Amino acid sequence: MIFYPNHLLPSLSNIHDMYFTTLPDHAKPGFDEALHFSHFKKHNIIFNATSSFSHCNNHVGCLSFKTVLSGEEWYGIDNHRLAIRPGKFLILNDDQRYSCSIDHGEKVRNLSFFFKKEFAADVFRDTLFNSTALLDNPFNGGEKAPEFFQTLYTITPALQQQITTLIHMLDIRGYDPVMMDGQLVFLLRYLIHTQQSTTRLTDHVNAVKASTRKEIYKRLCIVKDILQSSYMESPDLDMLSRLSCLSVPQLVRQFKSVFHATPHQYLMQVKLEHAASILKQTNKPIHEITWRCGFENVSAFCRAFKSAYGMQPLNFRKSVQ
Repeated sequence: MIFYPNHLLPSLSNIHDMYFTTLPDHAKPGFDEALHFSHFKKHNIIFNATSSFSHCNNHVGCLSFKTVLSGEEWYGIDNHRLAIRPGKFLILNDDQRYSCSIDHGEKVRNLSFFFKKEFAADVFRDTLFNSTALLDNPFNGGEKAPEFFQTLYTITPALQQQITTLIHMLDIRGYDPVMMDGQLVFLLRYLIHTQQSTTRLTDHVNAVKASTRKEIYKRLCIVKDILQSSYMESPDLDMLSRLSCLSVPQLVRQFKSVFHATPHQYLMQVKLEHAASILKQTNKPIHEITWRCGFENVSAFCRAFKSAYGMQPLNFRKSVQ
C-alpha cells in the first residue's frame, strides 16, 4: 500500500479556499485580509477571474505565476513597476513583497497560480534529483523551494498549450483539487526548466565572478521590463541608468551582450511587436496605432515598420488578415 504525505491530500471541504473566479476587494469594509492570505500557506490556489478594478497595495506572497489573457495588470516590485500583458508572465518568489493593480477601467482576464511551499519544494526536488535518489527517499522534500528571476518572461507555444489545457479543464469539468494539483506539477516543472535556461543567459554578462554576473543580469532585467512595460513613454538612458544602478556605458554594453540589442534597439522591437499585434487583431487606423505604440508620427512609424517587416503596415494587415 502506498501512503501519501498529508500536504498532498487537500480536504474537499476547502475547495472554496483554493479556486477563485473573482478578485478580492481589499478596500471593501469588513474584508479580512489576514484570513484571505492565510489560505496561501495551506493550499495551491488558482485565480481565474475577470475584473475591471483591483488593488492590493502591500502583500508578501508565496511562489506564484502571474499572467493575463486580456488587458493588463501592473505589479510593483522592489521600487519599479511592470505590466503583465497577454503573451507574458511573471514569477514571484516566496516572501517577495509586491503590489498589484488593475485600474484602467478595461476588463482584465487574470490567471494566477499560487504554489504552496511544500508542494513547490517537492516538485523542485523531483525535477532536479535522479530517479534512484527519489525512490530511496520519496517523501523527504525538504523546505527548499525554487527561486526565480523576477522578470517578465515570454509565453512559449509549449507553455501556452499547458495553460490552455488547464483553463479548458476548469471551464468544462469544474475545479477538482487533485486534478489541478496534477496539472500544476507539470506547470511548475516547466517553469523550473525555464529558469534553468534563463540562468544560462548570465554567462553572457561580461564579469569574472558568477555572483557579479547574476547581480548585473538582475539589473538588466529591470531595464528590459521597463522597456516592455512603458514602451509608449520611450524611457531614456539616464532614467534607465538610475533605476538599474548601472552607469550608462555599462548598461548599454552589458544589455547588448545579453539581449543582442542596445536598449534603444530593444525598445523599437517592443514597439513594433505591439504594432504588428494590433494590425493583426484589429482594424484600428494607422494614426491610432502610431500613438498607441509611442511613435512620434505616422511617417516615422511606417518607416520603422517597413524596415523591420519588409512592407508597409496596411500591406502587413492585408497579408495576415
